[in-house]
Amino acid sequence: MAEVSIDEQRFRRRFDEFSEIGATENGGVNRPSLSDENEEARDTVVEWFREADLTVRIDEMGNIFGRRSGADPDADPVMFGSHIDSQYNGGRYDGVIGVLGGLEVVEALNDADETTTRPLEVVAWSNEEGVRFQPDMLGSGVFCDIFDLDYAYEREDKDGQTFGEELERIGYKGDEPCEPHDIHCYFEMHVEQGPFLEQEGLPVAAVEGVFGFSWMNVTFEGQANHAGPTPMDMRHDAFVATADVTDSVRRITATEGTDLVGTVGSVDVWPNAINVIPEKVEFTIDFRSYDDEAVDAAVEQIQREIAHAAEREGLEYEFEEIMRVDADPFDQGCIETVVDAAETVGCDYTRLVSGAGHDANYLNKITPTSMIFVPSVDGISHRENEYTEWEDIVTGTEVLLEAVRSKASA
Repeated sequence: MAEVSIDEQRFRRRFDEFSEIGATENGGVNRPSLSDENEEARDTVVEWFREADLTVRIDEMGNIFGRRSGADPDADPVMFGSHIDSQYNGGRYDGVIGVLGGLEVVEALNDADETTTRPLEVVAWSNEEGVRFQPDMLGSGVFCDIFDLDYAYEREDKDGQTFGEELERIGYKGDEPCEPHDIHCYFEMHVEQGPFLEQEGLPVAAVEGVFGFSWMNVTFEGQANHAGPTPMDMRHDAFVATADVTDSVRRITATEGTDLVGTVGSVDVWPNAINVIPEKVEFTIDFRSYDDEAVDAAVEQIQREIAHAAEREGLEYEFEEIMRVDADPFDQGCIETVVDAAETVGCDYTRLVSGAGHDANYLNKITPTSMIFVPSVDGISHRENEYTEWEDIVTGTEVLLEAVRSKASA
């Protein structure tokens, strides 16, 4: 194949402009799904897709697709992209480099006047983060028939606004059905969100799969009482039990699997007053591993710890596993395509498994899939000071370009 190169200055100019949408004072972005800032980001992507001569369509979930024709119009397309919604006060790189990098791949092919055999589709998925509307990866989940459309539309944020209403409010409730169509393969470039690549001094990883995980919701109910006159042996403190379980999460992750991680990420306390014993606590637990049996064992162990903590403190409790996803190996052929692309580019690389979930998880269920990781400085993500060296983003995009060209010529 002839040499095709990305335009680093154009790419950087677009990235910097995009980073101004919902920019925070501390260098991050705040554009959670279906917010006004997310609407502006969507408008910008649609405009840039059209400027690159992509045919834009928007489906019922607000997923945005930009299609570039191939020499064989009946061939299944190569799809690549990511997401443009952010965490509350999140980072500039998470998801965005996959969409803008995908756009730059198309622009590079346009510059070279190269027509691929297969059509290409760049995609920006809706509600990947799941910070405002749960669960995460909602747009790709409906597209891949993991969730149904009515379920997605009924998701509520903390203010009681539904996904469907807000999607319509910002003008991105499209007419296209949100359902899978034939796709040759899918690639997603993303920041690693962990420390390994930086520690190893490597610019790129071919991602071999994604951790499985269990999300749990736990509620302890005890008795509120005055913090002063109530003797310690007469207390039924919901927060004490929560603290015990939190400590258990840390202990379990040290024993149940070498890559097992666990987090108590959300905690709500009632009445949340300095001089009142907490009567109710609702909290979440997140266990992840590439070993499904390790996750299963951790869930069983934490259920026992929850029961023991409730008994010790004299509490009622409720436990619910709200989401369970198995570990997901990616397609070996797509992984090897990424490896070959890295060798074509001439960059050092490794193979990694992702501890974070991505839209690629769901695409992997309907089409051959892999991902490309670039380093996260200090392993930081989902924070305003998330950072990736621009040189590494360029290298990752060059690898994406070569992977797409390879698959689109097959």
